[in-house]
Parts: sequence; structure tokens; C-alpha cells
Amino acid sequence: MIRNILNIVNLFMFMLIFVLLSCDNNNTNINQFVQQEVAQKDIKESLEKANRYMLIQEAELINDYIERHDLNVIQTGTGLRYQIHNQGDGVFIKEGDIVTLEYEVRLLNGDLIYSSKNDGNKTFLVGRGGVESGLEEAILKLCKHSVATLILPAHLAHGLIGDGKKVPPRATLVYRLKVVDKHR
Repeated sequence: MIRNILNIVNLFMFMLIFVLLSCDNNNTNINQFVQQEVAQKDIKESLEKANRYMLIQEAELINDYIERHDLNVIQTGTGLRYQIHNQGDGVFIKEGDIVTLEYEVRLLNGDLIYSSKNDGNKTFLVGRGGVESGLEEAILKLCKHSVATLILPAHLAHGLIGDGKKVPPRATLVYRLKVVDKHR
């Protein structure tokens, strides 16, 4: 009988120690999880702060460019800025149209990156990608023979990494273009 009681007490002690160790292990896991969550939140907040700062800096550079070149631009909700110098004729370009552009692409400092004189006209199917998202957005505001200036912030151009060729990382692009052809 005493032996049975001792066995029960030993079993109880073993279970108690096991539960306590498990709880300690769970607390350690919970503490590690909480610490990771806090660290991830801090990193996310730091990245958001840095991103806001870069957007403000880019907007200041764009506004300075607009002022120096005496442009009268319209700004869309995405940050695209454009000025239509000649609306052209016919109906507006729409998704599914094939357009051909004469163009110059420059950086805000005036450096020429691409041009139809050097690289040939640009032809693309609207709405299918393959060109900067800012160009896709702007082209829908134009008609055949339209002439326009577009300012594409980096997030509407080639983003954080550039194009791997001539467009550097985080570059704002200035397009001067003419729609030379539009068809279905």
C-alpha cells in the first residue's frame, strides 16, 4: 500500500515536473514569438518611414523640375504628372489598341536615356504590360497625333532597381512623346 502511494507520488511529481518544463518551454516559445513580432514591426515601421522620406524627396525634385521647365501639369492619384501639348485627333486610346510612339526619355537632370531617334519608335499593345505602368496610365489620356510630356515617378517607371540597362535605380523618368499611330 505504501509502495503504491509512493509510486503515485512519484508519478505525480514526474507529471508536475513535465508540465512545468513544458510551460517554461511554451513561455520561451511565446517570448521568442513576441520578440520576433516586435522586431518585424520595428523593421516594417523603419522601412515605411524611409519610403515616405524617399517619396517626399522625389516629389520635391519633380516639383523643382516642373518649375524650372515652366510646365503646367496635371497630377493623377498615382503620382503621374502629365501635360498634353497637342490633344491630337480622333478618339482616345483604349486598352487593346496598338500604339506607336516617337519619344525621348530623360532623367530629371536632363540626361537622355532612350529616344526613338536612336532606338526606333516604340510600338506596344495597350493594357498588356511590357512598358512602364506610368506610360500605360498616361497613354489612355491621349489620341492619335497627341503630343505630351509625362513625368513618371520611380514607382511608375522602373522602381527600386532600374531597368538593368540605362535607367538607374529609383529614377524618375520624363517622357516627351508623340503618338504617331493608333489602331486595333
